[in-house]
Amino acid sequence: MNDTTSPSNLLMVDAPHRELLDQVLDKWSLHVLDELCGQPLRFNELRRAIPAIGQKSLTATLRRLERNGMIERVVMQTRPVAVQYRIAEVGNTLNELIEALLQWTTEALPEVQRARDRFDAENDAASPPPLDESGPR
Repeated sequence: MNDTTSPSNLLMVDAPHRELLDQVLDKWSLHVLDELCGQPLRFNELRRAIPAIGQKSLTATLRRLERNGMIERVVMQTRPVAVQYRIAEVGNTLNELIEALLQWTTEALPEVQRARDRFDAENDAASPPPLDESGPR
């Protein structure tokens, strides 16, 4: 079998790459990107679509995604002025990747849970019993 992995074929996983992945694939960003891939939404529509997210977290997530070019903030020419968020071109390129990752997690989760259960059972049995909270006698 030929080894085709030369330094020029390897993917980089250095600090800038990790930072971008952390910012794009964090807990709330995935939810926001998923919602905005469906349609443009205003801030309160996003809050209703993702009820577990707080106002501060949503604001920070939107700003981070906008800074990274994943979404666009569009000021609507209405009275009162309204702001709408929509997926940007580069953000839209993540749509299929995120769907594939979520599909993988759905398929792999049962095996992952079995591995966790095995690990916990083996390590719980091997660990010493917890100390009595009343201290030594």
